[in-house]
Amino acid sequence: MEVIQGTWHWAISGFLIGLIMLVLTYFGKTFGMSSNLRTICSMSFPKKKIEYFNFDWKEQKWNLSIALGAIVGGFIASYFLMDANTTLQLHPKTLENLHQLHIDVPNGKIGPDAIFSFENAFTFKGFSILLLGGFLIGFGTPYAGGCTSGHAISGLSNLQIPSLIAVIGFFLGGLISAHFLIPLIFGS
Repeated sequence: MEVIQGTWHWAISGFLIGLIMLVLTYFGKTFGMSSNLRTICSMSFPKKKIEYFNFDWKEQKWNLSIALGAIVGGFIASYFLMDANTTLQLHPKTLENLHQLHIDVPNGKIGPDAIFSFENAFTFKGFSILLLGGFLIGFGTPYAGGCTSGHAISGLSNLQIPSLIAVIGFFLGGLISAHFLIPLIFGS
């Protein structure tokens, strides 16, 4: 169990991701989590009304199994493989930055309640952030031709220039959010 629960070196994870990309390339598949949303919508909505969903979703069943595996694997890891006494350790500088933004310390949780709590989702600010963020992701992912995992893992491994441009845009967007938008939204 120590091998599974312990921290793995980045090279092992990178090697395994690269190996999976080679297998997917061999079988003519491309990886991306956001395409699962399109597949689920294609299964649910009438295809004739929305052209974007008019494709054979059965060809993407393998990708749905990856999404289901990520959900089940995350559940198993968080409920059965984590030590109950272990808490998430954040860098002191991160804690100081959160304090300056008037965001509570996560206290071992993955994210602070000011951003990720169920109660804050129903405040005007929380609902506005969720609505705008959902719109940007829902519109931006198909517009960019994929999500961060699809472009950064699958697209870059296939040496696709549009994926390189998208990944640069993701990083720039993250930097702008971290340094300007989050302080503007949560600062005083």
